[in-house]
Amino acid sequence: MIKRLILAAVLMFSFSTVQAAEGSLADTTDKMVVKEAASFKGADLTEVAEFLSSQTGVKVVCVPETAGQTVDLEIANNETLTEIFKALSRKYTIAPVFRDKQHAILLVKGQYYGIPKPAIGFSGEARLRLDSNYNVSPAGTSFVPITPFPGFNTEGYKAVKENVFQDVLTSPLSTFSIDVDTASYSNVRRFINSGQLPHTGAVRIEEMINYFAYDYPQPNQEHPFSVTTEAAPCPWNPEHSLVMIGLKGKNIDITEIPPMNLVFLIDVSGSMYEPNKLPLVKTTIKMMVNQMRPQDSISIVTYAGHTDVLLDSASGSEKAKILKALDGLTAGGSTNGSSGIQLAYELAQKNFKQEGNNRIVLATDGDFNVGVQSEAGLLDLIKEKRDKGIFLSVLGFGMGNYKDNKMETLADNGNGNYAYIDTASEAKKVAGNQLAGTLFTIAKDVKLQVEFNPAQVKAYKLVGYEDRVLNKEDFNNDKVDAGDMGAGHSVTAFYEIISVGSREKTANVDSLQYQKPEIIPSSDLMLVKVRYKKPNEDGSILFSKHVGAQDMLSMENTSDNFRFAAGVAEYAMLLRKSEFKGNASYNEVLKLSKGSKGQDEEGYRAEFIKLVEVSQLLEGAE
Repeated sequence: MIKRLILAAVLMFSFSTVQAAEGSLADTTDKMVVKEAASFKGADLTEVAEFLSSQTGVKVVCVPETAGQTVDLEIANNETLTEIFKALSRKYTIAPVFRDKQHAILLVKGQYYGIPKPAIGFSGEARLRLDSNYNVSPAGTSFVPITPFPGFNTEGYKAVKENVFQDVLTSPLSTFSIDVDTASYSNVRRFINSGQLPHTGAVRIEEMINYFAYDYPQPNQEHPFSVTTEAAPCPWNPEHSLVMIGLKGKNIDITEIPPMNLVFLIDVSGSMYEPNKLPLVKTTIKMMVNQMRPQDSISIVTYAGHTDVLLDSASGSEKAKILKALDGLTAGGSTNGSSGIQLAYELAQKNFKQEGNNRIVLATDGDFNVGVQSEAGLLDLIKEKRDKGIFLSVLGFGMGNYKDNKMETLADNGNGNYAYIDTASEAKKVAGNQLAGTLFTIAKDVKLQVEFNPAQVKAYKLVGYEDRVLNKEDFNNDKVDAGDMGAGHSVTAFYEIISVGSREKTANVDSLQYQKPEIIPSSDLMLVKVRYKKPNEDGSILFSKHVGAQDMLSMENTSDNFRFAAGVAEYAMLLRKSEFKGNASYNEVLKLSKGSKGQDEEGYRAEFIKLVEVSQLLEGAE
């Protein structure tokens, strides 16, 4: 039996008179005392000290004492102390987060604890105990459970550089990859429901729009998805027009898809301890497992400080066995994410189904803090396996340390979709109602290229899809990866366009001296070209659709699909604080969405309307 370890952290705070008056922390000298232990998770205290020294650059020395062994840390400032705590957490299941003016904050098994700031010259003691499974728990009375401060947030999002208007004479082609991800919407909903507006980087317009299903027509037998277009005046800028392109994938029942080889890769690190993380992961995967068939194989890989194969290729008929394995999962330890991904791919390759659906489903908060190889190396692995027919989908969970930027990148490169699950209701949507679309790809590397007619269009702007824009040469290059469409998925994109008769200036480029554009008279607004590959083929298929100026409708005559999707786009522009939001307003969003709610059997559109109303209150806007 592994000895219990008591780790006592003695924090000495010294303040100058001026600094105390300002309420800020001064430079400190801190001691970390390790008592009553001959080993620390298999390492003696000398090794612990060496580890901390190597990770932080701060000299750490073990000093034997009669009461135990001591690791003395000479700390130059509070930031250094934070780095030492982070280094320790990468190996030893302790996660001090930060210090503010009132507390030192520790994250222990999903609960935040505050060590109160002592009086000047007072030494306070705080204790942590490691149990036999190396899970940290508080010991003594020094810990005070607290709510994380509003400023505490280590979530990661990509900066958004919005698409700008392009002059048709100089840039007539717009090329992009489709996106069926929905994570942004449910993540934004989580922010709003918690009483705060989302980080602007969390708002991806295309994912907000594509969260909702649209009743575009089912495809014919020639292609696996249909293409629908519609045009009307732009709601947030009446001087412009808005053109919608809608794709609808073929509906396929889960019982009709090819045999599946699924590897569930589950993050069971300490950061997954909260109720909206690992417990919700179990709920989500159980929904999937309950729909599996005898011809499907299910494997489970877990990762924390190390990786384990919990289950290897169980049949879909062995549901009791699979569910029992899931029920036994507990959270604790650090997060060796890349090692888990590598092991999952090995298992997927071992159980590969030649004519089947081979896929890894990663469930995590994305907080990889141990053992991660370079992001480029990890992506190379994912791309290599993608090209060999093993796809990667990502399910995100949790808050506070959520790494949206990492998970979006993994899914985009793994030919899989990315969803964020914040509630059991969202789990039902992703893992229940839309499971076929979540797990089965009907078309891969789907690209769109739009050619605008300079006789009708002066300038255009793609609304959203910033991460999905491609070079014009990429459209005909079958080696360039693009988005994938699942069974029953719908994809919607908007172009905001300025008509050729507008006096609005759109480009600040001098006229060319050696060539002049030749404009061919035509009533077309644009030509929409689509390329895609069948799931098991490498050559692409091309088809196209013309959109005419005569197709322009008044807003009242547009479909519910158009008005509701346009309302979602306008809402996303408001949340993103887009420089192109024009006259956008919450009242206009509510007008559009309330008038186009339709049947709304699942209540998702009604929920959206409530989110808009709450957002309006939070922002104090009209």
